[in-house]
Amino acid sequence: LQLAESGGGSVQPGGSLRLSCVASGDIESVLEMGWYRKPPGRLRELVAEFRQGQSANYANFVEGRFTISRDIEKNTVYLQLSNLKPEDTAVYYCRQIVKIANSGRNRDFWGRGTQVTVSS
Repeated sequence: LQLAESGGGSVQPGGSLRLSCVASGDIESVLEMGWYRKPPGRLRELVAEFRQGQSANYANFVEGRFTISRDIEKNTVYLQLSNLKPEDTAVYYCRQIVKIANSGRNRDFWGRGTQVTVSS
């Protein structure tokens, strides 16, 4: 069972990126999906998430600039980053809580992270 992230990179202020995260392995279902980030010198923080049975939830700093979406059939979650600011520079991590097939157990997975750098 693993998460694979992609889509990070370097952009100028005001630019956009789209992050993707796909879970693979013996997965019966994905219960929760989300994105976190760790800015340099700071603690990891929530960016956006889908909690079970709820609509998307965003951190206050998003201010309508980011959009989380998902393709449940593909076990994939996306994060569209728009109007990026230098303070959005961070390593972005995907998180998925999944129900493991044929086990009755849930497991909390984190990706390795993808770097987003916003600089002029």
